[in-house]
Amino acid sequence: MPITDWPADERPREKLLQKGPAALSDAELLAIFLRTGLPGKTAVDLARDLLTGFGSLRALLHADLPQFSRHPGLGPAKYAHLQAVLEMARRHLREELQRGDALSSPELTRDFLAAQLRGYPHEVFACLFLDNRHRVIRFEELFRGTLDGASVYPREVVKQALAVNAAAVILAHNHPAGINEPSDADRQLTRRLQQALGLVDIRVLDHFVVGDGEAFSFAEHGLI
Repeated sequence: MPITDWPADERPREKLLQKGPAALSDAELLAIFLRTGLPGKTAVDLARDLLTGFGSLRALLHADLPQFSRHPGLGPAKYAHLQAVLEMARRHLREELQRGDALSSPELTRDFLAAQLRGYPHEVFACLFLDNRHRVIRFEELFRGTLDGASVYPREVVKQALAVNAAAVILAHNHPAGINEPSDADRQLTRRLQQALGLVDIRVLDHFVVGDGEAFSFAEHGLI
């Protein structure tokens, strides 16, 4: 049965307009993006097949063009559309974060860092540099590595923090494998950065580890 024949409150687009996007399943949200299905399949059916094929919504969103285009109903045009949507979301979060105090909205900070770092297939270490009122000065990706790790040099972090006249920093890095628990090396690195930055009176307010699910906060777990 085509979606147009469904009850109005079950159609993804109408449901979103009535109840908001949070009320929709992953398949329903994806169906709105797809707009059309395939012969014999509605957009919702196709969306469910794609989520099964990719394994998760996250895997679909972060697939490269060859991976994306291998699946029926997808191709370069939809890939370009999806990338544009994702980039708009990242820029929206960046603007929201830059307009306010990062610490007054920890969820916004967490969402921003996850949006910036979660999609990388390699590890990336980044910093949010803050002024003495904890307003964002700049977000910068400082080091890139492999699937298993990135070499981080405290001296370079201190150098960059001084260059932008930061009074505090929020550290962040991703775990491409999806595990958001910090490793022993992550904990040791955080202590080294706290010590190095402390020598020039710059506070480390938090360190986020971005994996699957909610990003891990060192501060929330009493590790800073």
